[in-house]
Amino acid sequence: MLQLKDLIQGRLSKTARQTDLEDVDLRKARRKLRNILKQALNDEIPTIEELSILFSAQGHEIHLLGQVADVIRERQVGSTITYVVNRNINFTNVCSNNCLFCAYSVPPDSKDGYFDISIENFRKKIEKTYPYQITEVCVQGGIHPALNFDTYIEILQNLKGIDPTLHIHAFSPQEITHAANSIEEDVEEVLREFKKHGLGSIPGTAAEILDDNVRKAICPHKLSSAEWIHTIELCHQLGIPTTATILFGHIEGSHHWVRHLSILRMIQEKTHGFTEFIPLPFIAENTQLKQKHSFHKLSNLDYIKFYAVSRLFLGDLFKNIQTSWVKLGFPMAQITLKAGCNDFGGTLFEENITRSAGGVFGQIATPEKFQMSIHRLQRTSCERGTLYNLLC
Repeated sequence: MLQLKDLIQGRLSKTARQTDLEDVDLRKARRKLRNILKQALNDEIPTIEELSILFSAQGHEIHLLGQVADVIRERQVGSTITYVVNRNINFTNVCSNNCLFCAYSVPPDSKDGYFDISIENFRKKIEKTYPYQITEVCVQGGIHPALNFDTYIEILQNLKGIDPTLHIHAFSPQEITHAANSIEEDVEEVLREFKKHGLGSIPGTAAEILDDNVRKAICPHKLSSAEWIHTIELCHQLGIPTTATILFGHIEGSHHWVRHLSILRMIQEKTHGFTEFIPLPFIAENTQLKQKHSFHKLSNLDYIKFYAVSRLFLGDLFKNIQTSWVKLGFPMAQITLKAGCNDFGGTLFEENITRSAGGVFGQIATPEKFQMSIHRLQRTSCERGTLYNLLC
């Protein structure tokens, strides 16, 4: 089990190129916060204690935080903003987990449930992306009673049968664990078989908040924090890259953010297997969580703060920090791309999770829309593959 106290908090080596610090006016920030931002501009990674102070930033301090994160982003990854031409496929909405933050899933006995892993269904969905040439399919579904190890293998075989060149980004750690439990097999052996049948990478979803007290309140039937960490580390050891996520802005507090980010940093220091970090703002409107719990809705400034702090704390290890146009909308996503983010996400073509919860920003973003939005920021746009191989 990971111990946060073991987190390395030391100074990192300074980059050879020094950015002009005069452009960031730190005088109006609180002294402690100002000192942390100055240290960050000198390439020092905030400690866990300093991370808490950064998350307490308010008002003008958040704008300064965003400026500093933008300077560091430029230093770490340059001015290019990337995006991926991909296709989401949700093959079932039936799920036995009944997570309170999810408005998309239905119980196994629901008349509104669907389940389709046929090659015909997958081919039809992929053909609908024409005239765009996708490089990735992102495949996830609920925990349907009919799903087992063999059906997950069938999904991989059907997708590879349609186009062997497609990168298959599929199956959250929750799904991997379910597949292993279905045959009473070790997660490691299941991952080996999935990789053998074409699995290219795994979405680091099902993380939500890596704190079991929070998980008991919002997703009591999901795998534990330790199980999520174990599965992710196994993926990395077997050469299967994953993303990293957090679901923030519900019943958790900033101290949970600190713990979650610290765990991600420790895993990345150990394995270097994460391709990107994707902070996911919680959309509450149609969820059970909104009905059963009262919590403060985060503001746009809070979103800027979260993305910016992520760059300061993780950016040396997570070069790629992705914004979420689906949850924030394009104008707000553009702002986060000036506050530490460098990736715009994917074209998707299908998006059910956020939309069901009350999201209003659509299901598809064309490459042209990405390019236009990036050029408005006076930055360079570039299509990428799932593993951040540049295609421009």
